[in-house]
Amino acid sequence: MSQQTNGEQAFEVWIDHELCTGDGICAQYAPEVFELDVDGIAYVKDEDDELLQEPRAATRIPLELLPDVADSAKECPGECIHVRRVADDVEVWGPEAESA
Repeated sequence: MSQQTNGEQAFEVWIDHELCTGDGICAQYAPEVFELDVDGIAYVKDEDDELLQEPRAATRIPLELLPDVADSAKECPGECIHVRRVADDVEVWGPEAESA
């Protein structure tokens, strides 16, 4: 009973703004998903390219960008990027992900 599209799982990402260091690594890896605002903090963007500034606001990750978003979470110096599987709300990359 998982939420899948064409046999593939859906994922979403959010940023803990209190931990964001503003390095912009996420925006370098996946500029379609992340953007630094004038406050120097990174935010996720919705499908209309609008910044989601509410705490824990999440956006769906286009599957073709999933590797770039995962790399962003792995390389983030602030360890503030959370990538979770929509079907079961399990964090797969980020500070709360279980180690493999």
